Amino acid sequence: MNAPHPPKVAGIDSTVPTPAHTVAPAPPAPGATPVPAPNGPAPGTLLQDRLAGWVSDLTTLHELTERLVRTDSLDGALRELLRAGAALVGARRGLVVLEPADGLGPDSTIGLGLGRADLGHIETVPRGAMSYGELLDTPAGLPGGGEIRHPDLFAEDGLDPRHREVAARLGYAASYALPLTTDAAGRLGAAVWLYDEPAEPDERRRHLAGLYVRYATEHLARLVEVERTRACVATLSEELLPSRLPRVAGVQLAARHRTGPRGGGDWYDALPLPDGALGLAVGSVTGCGPSAVAAMGRLRASLRAYAVMEGEDPVAVLSDLELLLRLTEPARSATALFAYCEPALRKVTLAGAGHSPPLLIGERRTEFAETSVSAPLGMLACWEAPSVEFEAEAGETVLLYTDGLLHRTGDPTDRAFARLHAAAASVPRALRRDPAAIADHVLRTVLPDGLDAADSPEDVVLLAARFD
Repeated sequence: MNAPHPPKVAGIDSTVPTPAHTVAPAPPAPGATPVPAPNGPAPGTLLQDRLAGWVSDLTTLHELTERLVRTDSLDGALRELLRAGAALVGARRGLVVLEPADGLGPDSTIGLGLGRADLGHIETVPRGAMSYGELLDTPAGLPGGGEIRHPDLFAEDGLDPRHREVAARLGYAASYALPLTTDAAGRLGAAVWLYDEPAEPDERRRHLAGLYVRYATEHLARLVEVERTRACVATLSEELLPSRLPRVAGVQLAARHRTGPRGGGDWYDALPLPDGALGLAVGSVTGCGPSAVAAMGRLRASLRAYAVMEGEDPVAVLSDLELLLRLTEPARSATALFAYCEPALRKVTLAGAGHSPPLLIGERRTEFAETSVSAPLGMLACWEAPSVEFEAEAGETVLLYTDGLLHRTGDPTDRAFARLHAAAASVPRALRRDPAAIADHVLRTVLPDGLDAADSPEDVVLLAARFD
């Protein structure tokens, strides 16, 4: 005979089984007079059960907060907040709306058990009719700024018709919402959990959820600041790079740039020079963060000046750049490659300082250009290396790149070079006329599975020049 099922309540759906909070009574001492059992449990047993319940709650909160602090991205933290909150309040679905009150962003909406289309339906409901809208539009500290419970939406008077329609379409009948607010950062957003049937968490579950959400919001506030810093550094880095590539007869250009989360010093440049020539440059400054980005901007601006004055001699350009770096920033080093191109002759003269060799991609060959071994700028008392000349055939593309492309693969150097060569050799024939398509293909092939995303640690630069 099957045991009866307990009634359905909104409670903790913990992944750890709840331990029994009772202890077997001790056997009576020999010769002791039996004491009749009282009508109810002993006070000590009640206190013991209560303490065991508190320990269980604290253990659950500890496990959930441990999972939260292991998230290192804002998106991951928001998803963990939704999952943990759903377990605490006994819900199956929910959404979190991130919308900092200072208006500086980032803004996002993430769902648990809700697809993009479902979130789109919810966003069609007037904002003030939704729990998150009430929380986001209520000033902190005023009545209504705390939790919002709707234990039975369809039984409420005055439910917005559009809200009723969306709730019926998505199949939820109750909701429980909490604000994401801290004393220091103010309002960050709101979290809402949805129930398939009329339900609400009891007082104990609401208390646990409130404790967890307060802690989670502090973690979110730190990640919001990190995300803003990343966006600021990325914007600064992009602004210091060319806003558009020049148009030079006889050559087509394309560039791709991926900035790491901490902001690095990888850069590229392409500038027209006298007599129809073209200067191409890529490089990387040691370090990361705003200081490396600023150093990159200074180095790139200086190289442009040296290229205009003596671009036909790449060794002289890099020598001047090395002297400037050594005098102005003695604690920093950099790698660089500068190429002086004559498109009419398809002739390239280049010099490199500790930089990876360019890659020639054509119909009849895919090979690395032979360059001399040299040290990075700022590493020796006086940098010097010979230049190298080669001629590109009609239709060939010269691909310049920074070491971040190789480092992001996580492979040893020789294997990373082999991966790059294989990616370049596999460019489909139909794409070889477009340097942008070649750069995209190489980037996707060398860095699959999201390694080309902005949260990968290394900066990546590709600069492709296809000769007509």
